[in-house]
Amino acid sequence: MTHFSSAKIRPKPDTKGNLTTVPKVRLYVEQPESTDWFVHVGHVTERGRWRTEAHAHPAYGQVIFICKGRGVMNLEGSDVPFEGPCALLLPTDCVHGLDYELDADRWVVTIEVSYLTQVNGKFHEFIALWAMPRVIPLSRVAGSETEFYGLVLGLKREVESDDVGHVVGAEALLTTLLLRLVRAATLQETRSEGAVRNDVRLVERFRKLIDEHFRENLPLQDYASKMAVSPVQLRAACASAAELSPTKMIHARIITEAKRNLIFGDMSVEQIAFELGFADAAYFTRFFRKEVGQAPSQFRAAARQQPQRQNSPS
Repeated sequence: MTHFSSAKIRPKPDTKGNLTTVPKVRLYVEQPESTDWFVHVGHVTERGRWRTEAHAHPAYGQVIFICKGRGVMNLEGSDVPFEGPCALLLPTDCVHGLDYELDADRWVVTIEVSYLTQVNGKFHEFIALWAMPRVIPLSRVAGSETEFYGLVLGLKREVESDDVGHVVGAEALLTTLLLRLVRAATLQETRSEGAVRNDVRLVERFRKLIDEHFRENLPLQDYASKMAVSPVQLRAACASAAELSPTKMIHARIITEAKRNLIFGDMSVEQIAFELGFADAAYFTRFFRKEVGQAPSQFRAAARQQPQRQNSPS
């Protein structure tokens, strides 16, 4: 059985420029495209094994709370096992497929991307939380499973309610839910709060610029100029908040896109190279081999040798 509810008022963002080689799913729900909302709560209790093909939600961030059951998440082509109680945190545009191996009781909280950006701006640890997909075990903290269940139920009630202040109530519960996830993920600060916050925000801006321009082969100075900082400041912030150099972050984004196209798309290696801004396929192959350890064709062949998952609606 599946139950759904969503809170309204926020406009949906423009998703122009998203990937075209990976299936894009709007929602599990049957909702008019014109409906405005900012958070959606669903309860899913299919019996037996249940699989979804690899897909992405470019306009939404999503948290799946696994109350019981286990399975494997296909994350950007790699298998990541999970077992309840846990939370699967899936940032926007994260390519994933899910294979629930046993009866799985799960709650799905979907957050519209422009509202998620607002929430992240309130607390820098939220940005760090959503920086990457992750499995967050909930059994490590005593009573956390009951606490999360209560928060999700409360959020569902507020979302469905027409009482005075239900939007404020839903926002408060959602913020509390994300805060509990931050604590469960044991994200730690190593520097003063103000310095870390500035670095995280700078890196978040840099990530967005990379998403917009990684196909253009821009030099680091151009990125720094767009952000009104020096390359030295940008390198320091990336080392602090991402533990990577700016160049490595740009390369990682290119490699992620290349892997998606190789695993999920039908373009040739040469077409992928041109799509990613490389002058020729040979240069792209050398770059990919240096970063991944395999030629693009070898990576594609190895990835497609894995057992194919049965397709079903997301």
